[in-house]
Amino acid sequence: MKMDRKHMSAFSLYETLRSDEPPPAKKPSPPVQVEKKKKKKKDKAAPAANENPSKAQLRAKKKKLKKKLLKASHREKLQAVTAGNEEVEDCVTGDSLDAVLTELTKVNNSRIRARTLFQWLIRPIPDRDFFREMWEQKPIFVQRNNPDYYKGLFSTAEFDRILREENVQYGVNLDVTSYINGRRETHNPPGRALPFTVWDFYDSGCSIRMLNPQAFSSTVWNVLSILQEQFGSMAGANVYLTPPGTQGFAPHYDDIEAFVIQLEGKKHWRVYNPRSEDEVLPVLSSPNFDQSEIGKPILDVVLEAGDLLYFPRGFIHQGNCLPSAHSLHITISSYQKNSWGDLLQKIVPAALEIAMEEDVEFRRGLPLDYLTYMGVQHSDQDNTHREKFLARVKTLMKKLPDYAPVDAAVDQKAKEFFHDCLPPVLTPDELATSAQGAPARWEGGKVQDVGVQVTTQTQIRILRAGCARLGSDGDTVHLYYTAENSRVYHKEELKSVEIQTEHTEAIEFLIHSYPNFVTVGSLPCDSTQDRIALAELLFEKGIIHTAEPLSPQIA
Repeated sequence: MKMDRKHMSAFSLYETLRSDEPPPAKKPSPPVQVEKKKKKKKDKAAPAANENPSKAQLRAKKKKLKKKLLKASHREKLQAVTAGNEEVEDCVTGDSLDAVLTELTKVNNSRIRARTLFQWLIRPIPDRDFFREMWEQKPIFVQRNNPDYYKGLFSTAEFDRILREENVQYGVNLDVTSYINGRRETHNPPGRALPFTVWDFYDSGCSIRMLNPQAFSSTVWNVLSILQEQFGSMAGANVYLTPPGTQGFAPHYDDIEAFVIQLEGKKHWRVYNPRSEDEVLPVLSSPNFDQSEIGKPILDVVLEAGDLLYFPRGFIHQGNCLPSAHSLHITISSYQKNSWGDLLQKIVPAALEIAMEEDVEFRRGLPLDYLTYMGVQHSDQDNTHREKFLARVKTLMKKLPDYAPVDAAVDQKAKEFFHDCLPPVLTPDELATSAQGAPARWEGGKVQDVGVQVTTQTQIRILRAGCARLGSDGDTVHLYYTAENSRVYHKEELKSVEIQTEHTEAIEFLIHSYPNFVTVGSLPCDSTQDRIALAELLFEKGIIHTAEPLSPQIA
């Protein structure tokens, strides 16, 4: 990139902190690499016999050690991924969701855990085939003839329990809808959705939609919290309960990738192609369509319990209940606002700001007379001035990639994703070895087992592959994390902890070492005290856990 980092006010600090790492092979020119090598040789000059090693030399040794450890970790991770591919084949044979979730608690790597669950979700389609041939391309229907395949994910009994025990609000957590004679209506009264009213609506032929079942169902929460790591994007869900012989929604398309999982009863689905190229993978969901606007369906199927229907964003769909049975399904969704265009919306303004600071061509004034030949009123004119003007715009646009802070823009997308994320559901082992399962308690009239003993020999790792990420606001470095997120969408602000600049290497080391445990003593910090203090901070925030349960401190 042709940029001076001192001008990158929004992203400078973190990029500067990373600048001493070995550069990528393709980006820097050979002369820059030679210069850096010479500089390293100079830094590594041997100290005089009567002098102690300088801090620079100690840092150089520490970086060399870190590089070796990271290479070893990378090899182990590649082996883990290879083993994980086989593990996916083995772990999707569970006969029930409960069995699969139980097996997943034994999977050591959260990335493999996510892929395994997704593979089970779409079985028998191999996940590689799905993402290569179907994802964002075409709908699929998986018919299983196994009504218990998704049993335990959600049920009408669970729906009823939630209405009775939880504070479910109309318009926030639940919608009452109908679609009769081509007219879609919402019938939400104000206030809490109590069983007395909700079931009366249902008995009158209205459909009931629960908007965020993960806030009330621990199983849905668990499934979504695992799948969000598969997608690298928020995984959400809605539950739909439809009376026999009715339809709750008009034909429409959505701005998400949708996985419709039939839980109870039956539902007749029709799926239609996007009406034009403009509606392929749309940015926003559509309004309601009239039947005359959507043509003929490309998929016309009946989902029974245990079946799956997937359709990409932009595919128009509608579902109606058969007269013979009610329908309960859950739609799992992801990839909302997660396109190349969404990323470029962050990159281009930042690149333009940098270009204007560093390249005089972007700061030169517009032609004095450009208003006389540019603009809509002049767009039909054949004018050499217009041609030159447009050519100049294209030239400047072609230069923008040289100033594009791509990694920093990706970090901004990652921050949004972290805010969207559900908190992880801890396995029994993770609970026993994390701050959430620490033995501190009130017993016998006093506090027992307060505090835990972290030593240099304590083995630690981050809780999930995707639960923590370094970033910068321009002035300070923050570690963003999901452990304290809410099950209710954006109920809490994005969580982060400020990281001292000298500790960023240790954080990176932990992140890149996953799924391996490392000792606190191996963290690349300046002192033992810093290593232990950093580990205690991360443990307290729920970002890391230990290989074995920690013992309480002895007074």
